[in-house]
Amino acid sequence: MSTDQTATPSPGPASLLPDTLRAALDRAGVDALWVSSPENIRYLSGFTSGRDARLLLSAQPTLYTDARYTVQAQEESRFPSFIARPPATLAHAAPAVEGLRVGFEADHLTVAELERLRAHWQAGERPATLVSTSRVIDTLRQVKTPDEVARVRAAQALADEAFAAVRPFIAAGVRESDVAARLEGFMRERGAGSAFGITVASGPRGAMPHGTASARVIGNDELVTVDFGALLDGYHSDMTRTVAVGNPSEELRRLYRAVLEAEEAAVAAVRPGATGGELDAVARDLLGAHGLAEAFAHSLGHGVGLAVHEGPSLRAASADVLVPGMIVTVEPGVYVPGVGGVRIEDLILVTEDGHEVLSRSAKELL
Repeated sequence: MSTDQTATPSPGPASLLPDTLRAALDRAGVDALWVSSPENIRYLSGFTSGRDARLLLSAQPTLYTDARYTVQAQEESRFPSFIARPPATLAHAAPAVEGLRVGFEADHLTVAELERLRAHWQAGERPATLVSTSRVIDTLRQVKTPDEVARVRAAQALADEAFAAVRPFIAAGVRESDVAARLEGFMRERGAGSAFGITVASGPRGAMPHGTASARVIGNDELVTVDFGALLDGYHSDMTRTVAVGNPSEELRRLYRAVLEAEEAAVAAVRPGATGGELDAVARDLLGAHGLAEAFAHSLGHGVGLAVHEGPSLRAASADVLVPGMIVTVEPGVYVPGVGGVRIEDLILVTEDGHEVLSRSAKELL
């Protein structure tokens, strides 16, 4: 295995670390941070192949990746890059972390990699102190810049276009997998990918919140839940619509109306200062009034951006406070085994005076 190494010229003695990042490290009680989350690497450095990279966030940040990405790192990374494979990368970083408290992302770093860090950074006369951290950068990512908002908005607009194109195709006799394929094909033809495995859950399969599209043929008089999003220029969208095929039963209609009421009430409550727990309670209490509290089997929503699931959290125990610039989903659902299920999801931008609904696809009127 080659260990050829290339380092870009040093930018000089001045620190490359902005004040906001330095403050985040100070709050975490560390001098530097070894970043392993692909989303955080892209957010900090601009490098788009974060799965094959690491970033030492310090007074002189350095991106570490291998020779497959030499040109890409030079073109994309706002920080100097060092091109090699472990253990050469860890040896190169060792002098920079001597005697420092170095945080690692406990939610992302493997145990094996942590052991390698210990072997290379804690063996000298001035060993680094390795500190477990959580959400140091993830918390910063919760509030989107205007450019990030524009990218999520574009991804959602494409998802809305895809749904409008495919909605007439959702009919009795069509396989769930064919609906998913058309959605994904529409997005790929326009330069995007699927944000996650597309859910198309019809009839009794609607009782599965993550019912990935199967070979099941959609029947008449059923509800079909479609959960998908676009991945465009690194940013995700996320939406769910439950649609009617034929003439669903009154019980299915009742479930739909209850979820729609809860979803619209929770969306209306999105504003700066609201907590994730408060918003979850709005939807959960309304569904409880319909006798469906136990059928609401997941949290109300989550943040969306470089990851399709990120902070803030909209769940019962969440103390996360919404502020302008956050983008969240609102997606109550009910799931009744043997009967079916309903979920309706909108993508919401928190604004200075309330919110903006980014998802524009129409909702069924049952």
